[in-house]
Amino acid sequence: MRLLLTWLINAAALFAVPFLMKTVYVENFIVALVAALVLGLVNVLIKPILVLLTLPVTVLTLGLFIFIVNGLMFWVVANFVSGFYVASFWSAVAGALLYSLISWALSALLLKK
Repeated sequence: MRLLLTWLINAAALFAVPFLMKTVYVENFIVALVAALVLGLVNVLIKPILVLLTLPVTVLTLGLFIFIVNGLMFWVVANFVSGFYVASFWSAVAGALLYSLISWALSALLLKK
């Protein structure tokens, strides 16, 4: 049940991002659900490999390169899911940061331990 609620929170966060950024577009909530699911799968399967491969750059930038990796994952998902559009790579980096902040805030409010 907690996993389903987390998925819905992430979809709601993704659906809220276009209201704050004009360079990110989500067609409807169903698309947000699919994109949140794909984003979660990409973050579980592909992101650890990218983080490991980019570890030297991440260390040199004191961890700031993780923002680039997050933006890349956000941009890749936008290219795979129709109805979810990101204008540019830097919009994806900003969108991923905003998505993470909204998701964190909603999770803190709605998920109690």
